[in-house]
Amino acid sequence: MAGARQGVADARRIVVKVGSSSLTTASGGLDADRVDALVDVLAKVRSGGEKEIVLVSSGAIAAGLAPLGLTRRPKDLARQQAAASVGQGLLVARYTASFARYGIRVGQVLLTSDDTSRRAHYRNAYRTLDQLLAMGAVPVVNENDTVATDEIRFGDNDRLAALVAHLVRADLLVLLSDVDGLYDGDPAKPGTTRIDEVAGPESIAHVSIGSAGKAGVGTGGMVTKVEAARIAAAAGIPVVLTSASQAADALAGRSTGTYFLRTGRRSADRLLWLQHASTPQGALTLDDGAVRAVVERHSSLLPAGIAAVEGEFSAGDPVELRDTEGRAIARGLVNFDAKELPQLLGRSTRDLAKELGPAYEREVVHRDDLVLLKP
Repeated sequence: MAGARQGVADARRIVVKVGSSSLTTASGGLDADRVDALVDVLAKVRSGGEKEIVLVSSGAIAAGLAPLGLTRRPKDLARQQAAASVGQGLLVARYTASFARYGIRVGQVLLTSDDTSRRAHYRNAYRTLDQLLAMGAVPVVNENDTVATDEIRFGDNDRLAALVAHLVRADLLVLLSDVDGLYDGDPAKPGTTRIDEVAGPESIAHVSIGSAGKAGVGTGGMVTKVEAARIAAAAGIPVVLTSASQAADALAGRSTGTYFLRTGRRSADRLLWLQHASTPQGALTLDDGAVRAVVERHSSLLPAGIAAVEGEFSAGDPVELRDTEGRAIARGLVNFDAKELPQLLGRSTRDLAKELGPAYEREVVHRDDLVLLKP
């Protein structure tokens, strides 16, 4: 195992995600000692100047509960956003003060899925994070809960962390929670064993994974962590899943927690975000010829191949591409509003340009804005 985790110790750019339950009390409010303990570990990792840390931190909503007189995490989005608004400032202030003990600055980066599935926004997010790292700061990333709607939310910071790891081209993702790894059963029950290494999804297909976190202040459970590990590993990034109390051992490459090996190759494009962080605002049904063109030849989607349109969407929104049986085959960013498309269906771009003007001589979904979905 020491050899298998050598890449962990050698990782230069590392994304560390920490959950709400590792930073706050169950009743809400930040636990300064817990924050300081985490920062102590991260600052030590950075101390040689050879490693860079991006911190994806939950805790904004949980930190805002007590100051607003809330005894538990609200279920409605509006009060969650209010708690995030109060808590986000407290969270970053706490990190700022804690890292300042080591002379390290932090930079707040708030993201929504909409920021990162669109090409220009994706590039801007990368440039901001890369520049913060180049200037010696620690980016503290969180979902922008204050403005995110249900339609544009990542839903949990585990998935956000996997996508940020891909965005910044990290060498390693470390997921810290209140459990010290993935177990082959309920870790609270006797006889269960921690899984030391995961070579791929098939190696844990037999494992029953629960859905709820222990502390009741976050949204993620083991399901979201395993899914995040799968996303990152498929993008060529190894993952260590363990408890916050074992962060130092995890970052040193020691045999703690559960280690997820890479299952795919690293890529620098944003299509991973389109696949995992976007919510389709509508659907396009393709005829058989268009399905073959998109799936087999990796072609753009043209108006001639579209049989039907569903939903209300605007140009630039993510849409689902379906075959005639209603199966989702791809996801992409559409170049037209929903109301424009009916008049274009089944027609060639050349004819459309002649009748409606040159703006209509283009793809409905360009192949660079399209990702295939595995059956």
